[in-house]
Amino acid sequence: MKNYLKIAAILTMIWVIPMAFLGEVSVQPVLHETIRNLYWHVTMWFSMFVLLLAAVVHGIVYLRTNNSLNDEKSLALTQVALVYGLIGIATGMIWARFTWDTFWTKDPQLNGAAITILAYLAYMVLRSSISDARKRAEISAVYGIFAFVLMVVLIVILPRMQDVDSLHPGKGGNPGFGNYKDLKNDMRLVFYPAILGWTLMGFWMANLSFRIQRLTRNTNATH
Repeated sequence: MKNYLKIAAILTMIWVIPMAFLGEVSVQPVLHETIRNLYWHVTMWFSMFVLLLAAVVHGIVYLRTNNSLNDEKSLALTQVALVYGLIGIATGMIWARFTWDTFWTKDPQLNGAAITILAYLAYMVLRSSISDARKRAEISAVYGIFAFVLMVVLIVILPRMQDVDSLHPGKGGNPGFGNYKDLKNDMRLVFYPAILGWTLMGFWMANLSFRIQRLTRNTNATH
């Protein structure tokens, strides 16, 4: 990862984290001050989506070239994305407790997110159960493509259908945050940089994970 991207990630988070706690927010009915979770919960899912898309791209490149580096990069990106997804689930449950008075509901997006996390946990189990490196990489690449498509259907497409009953903003016929006319522009100045910052941090962590895995394998190969 280029140094200027690392610097951009650090500077962005230096701006985002204090503003997420101390900046002005639009206090909406029901949400009140919990709307600050927009900077954490929603941005995690955006960043996770980008990281998993990059993982799919590396998986496709592996299927075309059989270059093991692409498989390793896909794994590292998926690992970080899975951590982001778990944080997204946790922050979503906390938000739901304060706004919907329960940690979990039958909301299709919540259930879709849970299924997505389980699908990628199964991806990790699948990788660990295959000893042959080439077969593991090929199966993982194909599985990663189908898991990503499943995520898009469950989290992006299905909850947006008008006949689906969803509590999430912008889903099930509910207005999205972008349609709130009294939403302060100050919030957008934190929200969008937060997506960028968490995404860059995710790529940085994935790069570190990739390098550690390579170093560990090379060390083991010499002994």
